[in-house]
Amino acid sequence: MFKKVLVANRGEIALRIFRTCHEMGIKTVAVHSDVDADALHTRLADEAVCIGPGPAPESYLNVPAIIAAAEITGADAVHPGYGFLSENAEFAEITAACGLTFIGPTPENMGQWGDKIMARQLAKRLGLPLNEGSEVLNDAEHAAFEADKIGFPVMLKASAGGGGRGMKIIRNAEQMKDAFPQAQQEAIIGFKNGDLYCERYIEQPRHIEFQVLCDGKGGVWVLGERECSIQRRHQKLVEEAPSVVVSDELRAKMETVIASAMRESSYVSAGTLEFLMDERGNLSFMEMNTRIQVEHPVTELVAGIDLIAEQIRIAAGEPVTLPKEPFKPKGWAIECRVNAEDPETFAPWPGLIQEYHPAGGTGVRVDSGVYAGFRVPPHYDSLLAKVIGYGRTRAEAVGRIRRAIDETILTGIRTNVSLHQRILAHEDFANGNLSTRFLENL
Repeated sequence: MFKKVLVANRGEIALRIFRTCHEMGIKTVAVHSDVDADALHTRLADEAVCIGPGPAPESYLNVPAIIAAAEITGADAVHPGYGFLSENAEFAEITAACGLTFIGPTPENMGQWGDKIMARQLAKRLGLPLNEGSEVLNDAEHAAFEADKIGFPVMLKASAGGGGRGMKIIRNAEQMKDAFPQAQQEAIIGFKNGDLYCERYIEQPRHIEFQVLCDGKGGVWVLGERECSIQRRHQKLVEEAPSVVVSDELRAKMETVIASAMRESSYVSAGTLEFLMDERGNLSFMEMNTRIQVEHPVTELVAGIDLIAEQIRIAAGEPVTLPKEPFKPKGWAIECRVNAEDPETFAPWPGLIQEYHPAGGTGVRVDSGVYAGFRVPPHYDSLLAKVIGYGRTRAEAVGRIRRAIDETILTGIRTNVSLHQRILAHEDFANGNLSTRFLENL
């Protein structure tokens, strides 16, 4: 087992990983930018190293500085968390070349699943259900031609994309003329890769994803599904496990096909396969995230496991401690992402947190990386905390997450707590009538 783990990240996910490491008797190293010198993750790690100024390219994306921090502190492994360098195959390769263990998938895994067009091709070969779509598009004219074959409307997507960047809904060929160069420019800025493709657009889809854990020795665990349909600008706001629309039969069917795909593609560590469900209940593969997800706590609660601990054990070559029998969720969990942003416009809202009181009580978990007196910097994602309610039934979980959000006090900056209160009070949410367009009707 590792003696010391460096976490190449910040905020709540860095703190989340440190907690598991400390429970396992592993020393921890935080890296931080100068504006994060007083961040909670730097204060609760065993050691902390400043790796540059505030902007992410000069700090949390600065690979030489991160590797140097690992070397001077004597770390023997690196956990990337999510975001930043977590799906960067080159970073994983450099980590290994420097004698460090990368706690996550292999560079080969990232390469084959990280590019969305390659992932679609791989998914088709491995038998995963797939939506109609195109290959790489040359220009707007080519895109309009391919979209016409598929049938409008289509979704234009960045091949290397994520987080909603480079995504456009296109309803006719005329719209494609302006949308294609805009999406391409967004993709170049966001991912340094302007490749685009399109796929059939589902008007009222549900976003369903499946958590996997693979030990690289033939052991594959498909740990059920999460519903992530409530989103703003293609970014998730509320997630739950399990989903009200996934039957035991559908779950078992998907577990079989996903497990087979993971074994055949030699996948290692934690990962998430994301699907869209159309109005008829058909699932189609969208993408795979080769990292731990923001919303992993809801799976942990209904599965009774620590996904980070299993990731660490796999990377260290130790046996996974999960049972072999098919997964069956135990209870229900719902997560709300509390962001530093205007609840109406979603504009980021950095600044000084004056007061912070996280929720507590039976069945409530809060993963957070902030405190009263912390200044939220403008350079990074706006996520402040994840508030999770757990219960034996969905109704009980809904009651707990509503109470937990009502108890959440965070002043000095604007947050989306009031938006979560509106979502949780909505009749459609209570009844499980969800889609990715939920907020349009709120």
